[in-house]
Amino acid sequence: MARYTGPKTRIARKFGEAIFGPDKVLSKKNYPPGQHGNNRKKKTSEYGIQLREKQKAKYTYGVLEKQFRNLFEKASRTKGIKGEVLLQFLEARLDNVVFRLGIANTRAAARQLVSHRHIVVNGAVVNIPSYSVKPGDVVGVREKSKSLEVISNSLSGFNHSKYPWLEWDATSKTGKFLHVPDRADIPENIKEQLIVELYSK
Repeated sequence: MARYTGPKTRIARKFGEAIFGPDKVLSKKNYPPGQHGNNRKKKTSEYGIQLREKQKAKYTYGVLEKQFRNLFEKASRTKGIKGEVLLQFLEARLDNVVFRLGIANTRAAARQLVSHRHIVVNGAVVNIPSYSVKPGDVVGVREKSKSLEVISNSLSGFNHSKYPWLEWDATSKTGKFLHVPDRADIPENIKEQLIVELYSK
């Protein structure tokens, strides 16, 4: 399955949450899309609830099924609580770190900046969105890309203190990945235990 490129509001309405950021349409139509979305009262099975949570996580972080399963298997082999470790791996993806640092205003935009070689890690260009950032790594904007309007607009007024595992240097336009975030600090409304239960069947 290719990465979803359709209307984001439709997906947000499917989950009843603004998983891609503020959404004016969702605030007016907070019910599933489609002709009968407002009248649908179908009861969801336990499997359906678990699958829905996995899909929500995949759409939120922009990860495909194979990548997601590989991350889950890696989390299963890592010491710690599976679901929390999975989210920590997702948070450590380079495209997500670029988004969290405010260099891009969406994860999709962050992925594009990485792919187009505008982002450096420890001074070297990295163009792989799934690259795993390690504690101590410094992520920044490539020197000749610092004047890009899309980056300046995204950084303008961004609150860099809201993620305690990241440290931002406005002068050099670089951010340091201080440590792996605790689950309590990850703001996404994802019930990771449901995902663990789904994959454990």
